[in-house]
Amino acid sequence: MKASNDSSSKMSRADFLRVSSLGLGGIFMGFNPLSLNAVNDKGPSGPDRKELFESWHSPWQPQLPSRLSKITHELAWKGLSGETGSTMKSADWEFALDPALSPQHRYAAVAMSVARNAPLRILPGELIVGSATLVEATAAAVPFLGTIGVNHTTFDFERILGLGYDGLRKEIRARLDGGTLDEMGRDLNEAALLTLDAADVWQERNIALLRQMRDEAPAEGKAFYQTIMDTLERVPDFPPRSFREAVQSLWSMYAFNRLMGNWAGIGRIDRMLWPYLKEDLKKGVLDLDEAREILAHFWIKGTEWIGHHNPTGDAQFYQNVIIGGIDKDGREVTNEVTYLVLDIVEELHISDYPVGVRLGDKTPEKLFRRVAEVQRFGGGIVSVYSENTVIDGLVKFGYPLEEAREFTNDGCWEAIIPGKTAFTYCPCDMVQVLDKTLGLKDGRKVDYPDFESLYSAFRQDLQANVDEVQAMIDGCWKAVDSPCTLASIFVRGCLEKGRCYNGGGPEYNMLGIHFGGVSDTANSLLVLKKLVYEDGYVSLDEFLGILRSNWDGNEGLRQLIRNRFSFYGNDDAEADAMMCRVFDDYTGIVAQVKERAGVKRPCGISTFGREIDWRMMRCATAEGSRVGDILATNCSPTPGSDRKGPTSALNSYCKMDFSRACSGATLELKVLPSSVKGENGIKALVGLMKAFREKGGFYMHVDVVDTATLLDAQRHPEKYPNLPVRVSGWSARFTTLCKEWQDMIIQRTQQVC
Repeated sequence: MKASNDSSSKMSRADFLRVSSLGLGGIFMGFNPLSLNAVNDKGPSGPDRKELFESWHSPWQPQLPSRLSKITHELAWKGLSGETGSTMKSADWEFALDPALSPQHRYAAVAMSVARNAPLRILPGELIVGSATLVEATAAAVPFLGTIGVNHTTFDFERILGLGYDGLRKEIRARLDGGTLDEMGRDLNEAALLTLDAADVWQERNIALLRQMRDEAPAEGKAFYQTIMDTLERVPDFPPRSFREAVQSLWSMYAFNRLMGNWAGIGRIDRMLWPYLKEDLKKGVLDLDEAREILAHFWIKGTEWIGHHNPTGDAQFYQNVIIGGIDKDGREVTNEVTYLVLDIVEELHISDYPVGVRLGDKTPEKLFRRVAEVQRFGGGIVSVYSENTVIDGLVKFGYPLEEAREFTNDGCWEAIIPGKTAFTYCPCDMVQVLDKTLGLKDGRKVDYPDFESLYSAFRQDLQANVDEVQAMIDGCWKAVDSPCTLASIFVRGCLEKGRCYNGGGPEYNMLGIHFGGVSDTANSLLVLKKLVYEDGYVSLDEFLGILRSNWDGNEGLRQLIRNRFSFYGNDDAEADAMMCRVFDDYTGIVAQVKERAGVKRPCGISTFGREIDWRMMRCATAEGSRVGDILATNCSPTPGSDRKGPTSALNSYCKMDFSRACSGATLELKVLPSSVKGENGIKALVGLMKAFREKGGFYMHVDVVDTATLLDAQRHPEKYPNLPVRVSGWSARFTTLCKEWQDMIIQRTQQVC
């Protein structure tokens, strides 16, 4: 692609404002000379904005702001309603893979076929164009190869944005000419060049479609399409010269990766885009209202897969965004793009890009307040990290300070070094470890004379379980070279080493060991310690018999335990001490092997919804649960056990030293909307976030939603088409979740700030 130098075809600011004021049919119907402000309430055609949003939001939510144009809202509605996603197609064209090609060259051939044949979609009025239109992509599948794309990582978008594909090609050719690569390395780098060519072909097809749309448009609309064409002719081949070009370049890179089945996190978008916006603002070629419109269209593009979902919701595509925090030199990143992101989330309520805000010592007061204002709208879209804790943990684990300061996440919430990391994790259930210790699974008789004997046996079983996981990890990256050429381009180390993403190429290969059910285990150990060994209320043998019978005939004892014990999540010294003991032993066991066989092995606590899968594998627990009950999510208290409010839950959570678990542990809080109304509500949320930062939490998401609303949405899903809720590392529209997952969200304790 060649960069256009035809300045006469550029779109003026006046053209931009006119186009932004039109409905989706307006491009072809002629322009109406309305300003952005004139259409904030009602545009020249189409439904009233308030009518559009009444079905998106629940009546308890605050009044929505109005900053974005009518066409932007209409495009958002098309995405959120599933209208855009309904046009997805399968990769059904004829294509035969040449078996003589190497795996990486087969991948490049598939990429070229996709680039030439995938359906195109450009909607009238879009400021950012290019769509991942294949159904296979929504399943993270690489078309024709029958393999899964890369996910659970954040690509090196920032560096490649600055280089452009042209700069990447120069690096690759210099590497090939340097003679330092072995045969496999040359193969990968040559395939990378072909894959970049495929990305260009796809871009050229989009330009051709735009040219056709320009030619068919009335005279007033031609400049609009010409501007988009000029942008696509420059990026992502060349470094952006403006904010518009930067946003389009980022999307073009991201969308082609999605088209090939890669689900990557986006990373620090405010740090990435700010230099371009800063320069445009300085030159006066763009103002913040125009920049907000452009970035909003990037956000809308993230909705294009709505309607293609699984039981975990239709927004789980690992496309997380990180804003705020410090850079590698310790300077605060927060800038105007940070606030534009929050403006867009607040107004459009798009949950498809979960937003993680890094809160640290230098976080501006304005950002705390702005996050609280957006959180009041619910959906759990905006979550927070305590960056001091995350950075400390990464440094203790062995990362250089400068790299640790650059952390993002893997598309959920585990902390990684962006653009350099291949990440996956191994989920394990601590409740089932305790089941083994107690002989509940195999029926064997156990006899522990005192609690310390029981706890020692539990710790030995936990050690054995972790040792098995470590042995399994040892072989994970040995001689694996399945084709993932595009991901290898976007993660540093791969092309340089000549080894693909799945073959140990990235600078950091990481497999986290993640146990769930930690709080349930700690609660159960507390009950055993108190009820059996200290109070002598029941013998161990008798109590284990009760658990084997799933509490049958012992409801009175079960209710006594559930109501008389103060468990983790209530700021209770004894309960939290047991949680900390379990946490410290678990993290200490995992820390015995930080890296082996080229694989880093950080520690984390997570369930990511597996508490649903595990429920029938677990026995009844001493804390009072029956077989089939859904227990604690991630590092949160057991549902219903945290009875003293969000501050107490936060205090319990923050008693653990999360620098020992750099892969992360999250606290979920479901907050009653009426308790965060008005100025006092904003102050309450700000106070919660500041306490989280100061007390050393790791990651927290606050979902402002009424349990009554969720129950009504479960009964009447048609009334709540865009009711997002935080699930774990992602948000999902509630009505797209299966009933078990909906129940999991509903049963979380309703807190009052």
